Amino acid sequence: MGIFRSKVTGSSELNYFGKPKFPPGQYTTEKFPVLTYGVTPKISTADWRLKLWGLVEEIVTFSWDEFLKLPQRKLTADFHCVTTWSRYGDEWEGVMFSDLMGTIRAKPDARYVMQHAYGGYTTNLPLEWMLNEEVMFVHTVNGKPLEREHGGPMRVFTPRRYAWKGAKWVNGLEFMKDDRPGFWEQNGYSNTADPWKEERTW
Repeated sequence: MGIFRSKVTGSSELNYFGKPKFPPGQYTTEKFPVLTYGVTPKISTADWRLKLWGLVEEIVTFSWDEFLKLPQRKLTADFHCVTTWSRYGDEWEGVMFSDLMGTIRAKPDARYVMQHAYGGYTTNLPLEWMLNEEVMFVHTVNGKPLEREHGGPMRVFTPRRYAWKGAKWVNGLEFMKDDRPGFWEQNGYSNTADPWKEERTW
């Protein structure tokens, strides 16, 4: 399994991709607050599906068992919520987006990805960022199954972006040529969501 960890360089503590471990405007908490717009879906692993469509050569749909046959990796990383709290050093386990991409053929003009979730939530990211920023489909946190209120059985985790850029209860990826704002992006949140630049709103 691939494992990424934060590091300390001199007197400045950096995370594994070289940014200051503590983004500006954030406070540390050991709690894991639940922030969800709308109802909390209840999806069993037997019913869960992940569909990949749009600018791909062939539509692919994974069942839970099929998805767990993909490489399983661990990522020790930090979680930054736009509402100014952060959790540090949790161990996330699941499937890296970069590994998932090895199972499909995206068309050359695919540049963006819209994440879709049970309940209708959406959020968008450039394909390049999803490939290069350790974006993970998470089913286990600190050795325990991801809790329903936090997006279980499967959510997307985006360690280099504010957490709303990873959909809870994810059930689909739409590959697109042009960018299109997701739910919170349509409601005034930043389209790039870089915690180190405090990109919270447009």
